[in-house]
This record gives sequence, C-alpha cells and structure tokens, in this order.
Amino acid sequence: MNHTFGQQRLAPRLISTFLISTMLATPAMAQRQRRGQDAPPPPPPVPVEAPVAEAPVATVAPGAVSSVVRAVIVRGTERLEPETVRSYINLSIGDRYDRERLDQAVKALYASELFADATIRDDNGTLIVEVKENPVINRIVIEGGKRVKEDKIREEIRLAPRQIFTRSKARADVGRILELYRRSGRFAASIEPKIIQLEQNRVDVVFEIQEGPKSKVRQINILGNEKFSEKEIRSSMATKQARAWRFFTSNDTYDPDRLAYDAQKLRQFYLTEGYADFRVVSTVAELTPDKKDFIVTYVLDEGERYKFGKVELDSQIRDIKPKEFQSLIRVKAGDWYNAQKIEDTVESLTETAGLLGYAFADVRPQFDRDKEKHEMNVTFAIGEAPRVYVERIQINGNTTTLDTVIRREFRLAEGDAFNSIKVRRTSDRLKGLGYFQEKLEIEQKPGSSPDKVILEANVQERPTGELQVSAGFSSIERFILSLSIRQRNFRGRGQELRASANLSSYSKSIEAGFTEPYLFGRNLALGFDVFRRDFRSFRFTSNNTRDTTYTQVSTGFQVRTGFSITEFWAASLRYGLSREEIGLDELVFFTNGVCDPLLAGRYLCEAIGKRTISSIGYSIIYNNLNNNLRPSAGQRFTFSQDLAGVPIGVKYLRSRVNYDWYHNLFGSGFVLNIGGEAGAIFGYGGRDVLLTDRFFLGQPQMRGFNIRGVGPRVLRRPLDADGNIVTDRQQATDDALGGKAYYLARAEIQLPLGSAISELGLRPSIFTDVGAVWNVKAPQTVCLNGPTTTFAECAPYNGSSLGFREEFLGNTPSPRLSVGIGVNWNSPFGPFRFDLAKALLKQPGDDTQLFQFNVGTQF
Repeated sequence: MNHTFGQQRLAPRLISTFLISTMLATPAMAQRQRRGQDAPPPPPPVPVEAPVAEAPVATVAPGAVSSVVRAVIVRGTERLEPETVRSYINLSIGDRYDRERLDQAVKALYASELFADATIRDDNGTLIVEVKENPVINRIVIEGGKRVKEDKIREEIRLAPRQIFTRSKARADVGRILELYRRSGRFAASIEPKIIQLEQNRVDVVFEIQEGPKSKVRQINILGNEKFSEKEIRSSMATKQARAWRFFTSNDTYDPDRLAYDAQKLRQFYLTEGYADFRVVSTVAELTPDKKDFIVTYVLDEGERYKFGKVELDSQIRDIKPKEFQSLIRVKAGDWYNAQKIEDTVESLTETAGLLGYAFADVRPQFDRDKEKHEMNVTFAIGEAPRVYVERIQINGNTTTLDTVIRREFRLAEGDAFNSIKVRRTSDRLKGLGYFQEKLEIEQKPGSSPDKVILEANVQERPTGELQVSAGFSSIERFILSLSIRQRNFRGRGQELRASANLSSYSKSIEAGFTEPYLFGRNLALGFDVFRRDFRSFRFTSNNTRDTTYTQVSTGFQVRTGFSITEFWAASLRYGLSREEIGLDELVFFTNGVCDPLLAGRYLCEAIGKRTISSIGYSIIYNNLNNNLRPSAGQRFTFSQDLAGVPIGVKYLRSRVNYDWYHNLFGSGFVLNIGGEAGAIFGYGGRDVLLTDRFFLGQPQMRGFNIRGVGPRVLRRPLDADGNIVTDRQQATDDALGGKAYYLARAEIQLPLGSAISELGLRPSIFTDVGAVWNVKAPQTVCLNGPTTTFAECAPYNGSSLGFREEFLGNTPSPRLSVGIGVNWNSPFGPFRFDLAKALLKQPGDDTQLFQFNVGTQF
C-alpha cells in the first residue's frame, strides 16, 4: 500500500511503516535501558488490542546510587524544552530519591503521553533522562469505508492533524469507529490502524477498514411458549429472520435496540390476549462463529389467562359523571383481558376531558387481580383537575415560514378554553400544509398557574420548492418530457407560485399560476392561472396503431377565489376565458372541400373551427382529512358547477361531484380509500354539447380499460374478400364519442410493506374500479358491401365502394368493473405509476388493457 503526501510519493524505501503498537516501548525494554544495557532490536508488530501493562516499572541502572540529586540532564527532546521534561519527573537538585521515586518519575513521563520512549540513568547522582517524543500527526487517512460515509467516520475520530500521536487515542478511535459500524449492523467490521513515518518526527495515520457484510438475524428461538406457536409469536415482532425474499426490508438486520423493542412487542402481544402475568425472562443474542449473523433466543413465562371482572369509573371532575360517560369504557366484564382496550379507554376519557377544557386530566386505571378466579377488576379513576385556558402559543423551529402563517392554522387563540379536539385539528392543518415534518405534534405544557396551559409547536421545516425535470414513456402519451418549478411557501408567506411546461407525442402545454391563501390577512384565497395547451387527439385504427384525428389549441386564463364557511366547509368561485381552435387535416378528413363524417368520425365535423369559452363556476367543499398530501383518515366532498356562455361563446352547464373517504385499518398502516365521482353536462340555447366538451372514461381514471376505452363509440369493422365481417378488434377503427353523463367509484387499500420500501418511495395498493359513461345521441352508421338488414342502425353510404360495417356501441349506464394491483413510486427521475388490472365486467365495444404505466407525469 502506497500513500502520497504533497508531491512526494511515500514508499517503504523512504520511511518505514509500523503498526501503531510499536510506538510504545514495553516494560522489559524500559528496564533494560535503565540498567544501561544496549537497546535491543524493535519488537515485532503488536495489534492495538493486545494487552499492555498499565505502566512501565523503572529500575536504576547499575552504578553508585546517590540519595541526593546532583544534576538532571535531559536528552532527545526535539519540540519540547528540557525544562518541560524536568517538570514531569518532579525531581530537582537537592531532592532525595530511591528506586521507587525513579519508577514514579518514569511512569509520569509515559502518563503525559508526550513520549514514545523514556529512560532514566543514574550516574552518581546525575540523572540522565533520555526521551523519544511521540510524533506529530500530519494527516488522517481513511481507507475502505464505503457503506458508512467518511464524514460520519471522521466525526468519531479524536486524533487530528498537528496533534501529538498516542497509541491510546488511536485505540479509542478504533473503538468508536467499530461502534459506529455495529450501530449500522456490521459486527464483522474490522479496523487496522497504521502509521507512515515522515521526516521531522511526523506521521500519517491510516485507518484501514474491512467493513464486512451486515449482520443478520439468522434465527429467532422462542422458549417457554405453550399457548402460541413460534410462528404466531414471531409475526408480532419487528425483527424478522433473514430469508432470501426479504431483500426489500432491513428488519432482518441485527439491532440491539430493536431486540429491546421486540421484548415490549411480545409483552404487548400477550397482554392483548389476556395473559396479564406474562414476562420475558431473558433475551440472548449470540454471534455465529463466522461473525456474520446472530441467533436470538427469547425465554418466556406466559402465566395464566385472565378475564375482566368488575369494570367501574370513578371521576373527581364534576363535569364527568360516571353514569353518563360509561359508554366511553371499551371493556366489559367477562371479556378476555386486553391491555390495548385499557389504553384505548384511557385515551378516550382523556380526550373527552380535554374537550371539556381539562387539559391535564389524570386518568389512571387501577387493577385488582383475583388470582384464584383469574379475573382482573379495573377501576378508571379520573383525578380532580381545574378547567384550563390557553395562556400562550409558542412556535419554535421555523426559520423561513412566518409566525403568522403558522398561527392562522391554530384553532385556538390565547385566552380560549382548552379543547383537545381543536388541538388535534390544529396539528392536522399544520401537517396538511406540507411545510413541516410528518409527525408534528402540539405539546401541552403547564402555564404560570394550574389553570393555564402553553401550547408549543416545535416544527422542523422541509423544502417546499420543487424543480422537476423528467423524461419518460407513458402507455397513454408515449414519449414525455416535463419541466416544472413550484414553490408552495413563497417568501415564507404560504403563497404558491408555479410554472410548468410539458411535451409529449400527443400534447404540448405551458402553464403558470399564483395563489395567495390569505388575502389582506383575511380568510380569503385569491389566485390566477394562465395557460396554452396544444393537444393532438388520436384514435386506434387497424393493427392497434394510432391515427391523429383532430388538433385542439387552447389559450386562456382563470381567476379564482375561495373562503371558509365553517371549520370543515369551504366555497370557491372562478371565472375562466379561453380561445380554442379545433382543426383537421383536410387532405385526410375532407371530401370535395367538406368535412366527411365517415372519415373524420362522428360528431367531429361539427366541432371544428374557432370558439370562445367564457365560463363562471363555483364549488362547495367539505374536507376534514388529517393530511391533504397523504391522508390516512377523514373525508373530502366536492360539488361543483360551471356555466359556459356567460356572456359569449359555447353554451353548456357542467355539474360534477367527488367524494373520498380514508380510514386507517386496525391502526396497522393499511389505509382504505373509498371514493367516487359523477358528472353531467347539458347544452342550452339550442346548442348541443360538442365532442371536445364531453366526458371520457378509461385509463388512467378507470384502470383495466384503455384510454377512452369505456362508453359510446362507433366501431368500424372491415370486410374480407368474401364480404364477411372481420371480428378482430385490432383490425377495426375505433371512434370514442364520449358521453354527457358518467360515474366512477373505487375502493383501494394501500399496503404497508416495511420501512425500507417506504424509504424508497414505493406505495403498493390493491383496488377495484366500477364506472360507466353514456347519454349521447346515436349517430348515423353505415354498412357497405355487406348486408344492411342485420343491423337496424346500419344504412348504405352513397357513392362509396369501401368494404366495412359500422356499429354504435357502449351507450349504456351498465357498470364496468375491474380489479387489480398498483404501485406508486416517487423515483429519482419522476413519479411512476404501474397498474395491473383485469376487467371483470364490460359491455360490447369496450376496449380493455391489462398493463398500464406512466413515468414523468403526476398521479
């Protein structure tokens, strides 16, 4: 191994390389030197961990031993002054000494850690002190550290350049680095400290690290279990046995802290099953001989199983009367003892007391165990407490976000009566902003008197600016390139500023927007958006290829405002104005200079041209989600209507309703989402609803079906040479017509699969979708070179000799149903969504699709 320093390459031929342990002389060497013997050759390298005597024992070299010091001569110093050496031996001219006094002087020199070697020779009262100074550290080099970042390793090293090198400090640094690796699960790590000697008594210190693999838990043994199998017990533990399929999780890595946590999990498991006397007798973790894995053994004492006996409530708070609050007790006499129900009852009673203004209500369950009957009598005692008022609201940790932005989310003001429900709601609103950490809690601290409380919000800000540059491939839009910039907390005032540009094989767009959530300090939001969107629609033709049908270019703006009606109800108003142009390729879709509906698709000819859309709309919103970004509890409801044609442009009334409900199943991380949406659109003033304003359904909204694969359509099937209809769907031309009414419902469960997967940004789920789109006027269909009597809606098309037949299908509210699994992944190169869905119910004409994925678009 070679090391370089400056422009000079350090090699063994220039400076010898020794183990650190050679820097300290052994006691035997010191004795021989003090006896005047010639210095022996250097000893072989000794590992740092080798046992070393606590201090060398000095003996006076042969010769006349005087009892009085006549002179003290110091030799071998380089950086230190001789007087410094004399100060450590504590012997001056005229002092009396003996062998024990000289031994103490040598020990004092070594204890100073300034010297690698030290001897004292007595020459008839003249003490000759010969020392070799410890070297000065030139630099610290770390080799082999890959799994643990070098900056973290250096934080554990106390040696530093320009300091005096000592073996004890190096050994202590090795121990700290090893402990760092053990905390990361690498118990097989080894560290060999070395020095490279330089000129002027300087050294480079090198820590050579062999990291080794992560230590796994090879096996978990359970002893003493009779009521439950080892498999049932292991399933309740956080630590898992190392198996090949657990490559996505870190729960099989050995962690001493996790073993202690598992002991608590085992106790919790048995206490919820009625075993009130359960205890973990011992926990032993044994390292395998190869130092790669651990074998963990738990010894259990299960005890007897108990049932609840008498269950009573004793309250010292006058507003909480036992008879009226008996329903809050979640345990009943005769049920198996369950510690979790005890905790739930305590929490429920505490919350109720907080709702009534008693912030520091003391709820304590008192147990009376009957070992003969195996019954547990429980009394929930609520101690006397004063009604509490908010004395002060204190905010800590916000460096960017203004205090006013945080305070306006508080549902309590200073001087208000304390209310635990409002405190929880405040916490949910702060987390819903997305500016702070996920686990944000409002702490309740005693105020200046027993009837006052201080609410303290300790926030940890996280980045609110987003810059995304992504490229990808989508099953919907094929090639995608996206650039967006967004600041959700502009200037720390809670304002949102955003701009984006998107380019794909079928669309181009550029948008910008700004939102002020509290205009002039009032609970009134104001925002605007400007946009230009260029969309090229397509249809599936023969061989499942895509054929561009029309181009749609929209340029416009929207102004919007919103305000709260109550805590959970809000309303918003908006006005939008845009100019839109629908175009077709005349060489492809026109006949004799006129749009041909047979070529262009039904309803498209009447939509081409320029038009103005001037619309005014409103929304009524109910939202009590615990987190707007990633909810796990609560519900959201939205009803909105938009009236176009005010005062100019196309005329229609569009109505939509959306609903989502979230629930954390069993408190286990499984999040259930049940949601639905529906809509209807009607033309007025003698105007029908154009094709581009209708509803379409398919992926990505309804999984298991192709894009616009659900609902009314005209399917054009070719005829073969014999005049027979070609039934292969991929050989047909598909014109989706959309509908004026639709509904869509879904049920989805997000699956927790361990912290390692969560850290990767993966969120798997299982789902089912059901929906339909319908209510469009049946178009005229044509049938050429084939029978015209089989289908009542089929009529000949004059002047053409093409061989095909058209069918109008899918115009029905009958439900379509699909089930599947999906994964959301916030990948380094953009959001990713993958779905595997199977259509179980479909109608004639519907177009299904098994696999769907999107990269680089929001989901």
